[in-house]
Amino acid sequence: MTSRDDETTARTSSEARAVARTQTLLEGENGIGTVRRTTLPGGLRVVTETLPSVRSATFGIWAHVGSRDETPTLGGATHYLEHLLFKGTRRRSALDISAAIDEVGGEMNAFTAKEYTCYYARVLDTDLPLAIDVVCDMLTGSVIGAADVDAERGVVLEEIAMTEDDPGDCVHDLFAHTMLGDTPLGRPVLGTVDTVNALGRDQIARFYRKHYDPTHLVVAAAGNVDHDDVVRQVHAAFDGAGALSRTDAVPVAPRSGIRAIRTAGKVGLLNRKTEQAHVVLGMPGIPRTDDRRWALGVLNTALGGGMSSRLFQEVREKRGLAYSVYSYTSSFADCGLFGVYAGCRPNQVHDVLKICRDELTQVAENGLSDEELRRAVGQLAGSTVLGLEDTGALMNRIGKSELCWGEQMSVDDMLERIAAVTPDEVREVARDVLGQRPSLSVIGPLKDKQAARLDEAVA
Repeated sequence: MTSRDDETTARTSSEARAVARTQTLLEGENGIGTVRRTTLPGGLRVVTETLPSVRSATFGIWAHVGSRDETPTLGGATHYLEHLLFKGTRRRSALDISAAIDEVGGEMNAFTAKEYTCYYARVLDTDLPLAIDVVCDMLTGSVIGAADVDAERGVVLEEIAMTEDDPGDCVHDLFAHTMLGDTPLGRPVLGTVDTVNALGRDQIARFYRKHYDPTHLVVAAAGNVDHDDVVRQVHAAFDGAGALSRTDAVPVAPRSGIRAIRTAGKVGLLNRKTEQAHVVLGMPGIPRTDDRRWALGVLNTALGGGMSSRLFQEVREKRGLAYSVYSYTSSFADCGLFGVYAGCRPNQVHDVLKICRDELTQVAENGLSDEELRRAVGQLAGSTVLGLEDTGALMNRIGKSELCWGEQMSVDDMLERIAAVTPDEVREVARDVLGQRPSLSVIGPLKDKQAARLDEAVA
């Protein structure tokens, strides 16, 4: 990993000069894979990764705001706002925004998570200036009209209904609430019907002004891009909207801290008339900055990350008790979750839970075999590289890294860290994470006697 400081000059549309600090964070070979960062006046960060061999580019803006930044009365405001930024600006209508990208065959979308929000467009490299102009306009010039707020409310409510109609998705929200309770991290990203219905235009507009300040934003572009060109275009877009006037502004730091999750042995049950019972058995994990994340990634892959994993083999291949079974980790700035999901027939819930609990206990006590470790390291390394084969994935990597860690790690560095995971590191993190008493969330048509036995799985 390298870092070099340069002084570059960004020009506004009126050719006014503003000095900005640029750093080369990762030095690629012959310019390929080079990652650079420029911090503009106003505290706006611009990071790019150059890949001249492709004909596409993905441009995104990451906002340092997610559902965990909402108060109870603002539940769902971050996601609602994500929708509204597509509804029109002072320069463009909603149709103008979508038509501009459609006309050049591009793709545009956004997503909201618990700790960040991202807006992006993927286009041909020759159309990158258009993508920059459109996305920056959305972020800086949104009108958030009262009529749009009312019209989009129905769309957001339909999205909530769609999620609730999918128990395999909804059970993860239930698990987060079971583990984290009625806290910002424990509430659903989409909000609820009641909170979304209660949100008004003024509340959302205030939320927008507070959290979409340039100091809270990271601009990321990857593909066949020129860093200096991207900086000039972004500077012109934001400065033209009057967003870079605070020359002494400093970017917000990544979230940090350690938060203990003390939930253990808790059961969350949502009795619904579904064909399957959907279960998540899990326990507290680790924050995303924890050095043990590499070992936990290997452990998660071996336990439930593929067709050769323990859980897949024991639950599906050997016994045919489930079609979908896997483990996963969710890491936040100050805490994390580890979960095992399975969907099965309601009368087989207890068999599936017993097998999953037994496998967690065995790995917590004994770790992984040498063969499992070797296979998991190879699988994780391969999936890491294959997952970065398009410009969208590269943009996600550098944008999220800047926002959440404040630094960049090369693919080679990541592969080296994965390959360096030792059996002792895996045993330690398995003991620390899997050795905890689990909690459980279930959605399905369980009878009273079945529901009464759920406590056995977390005893």
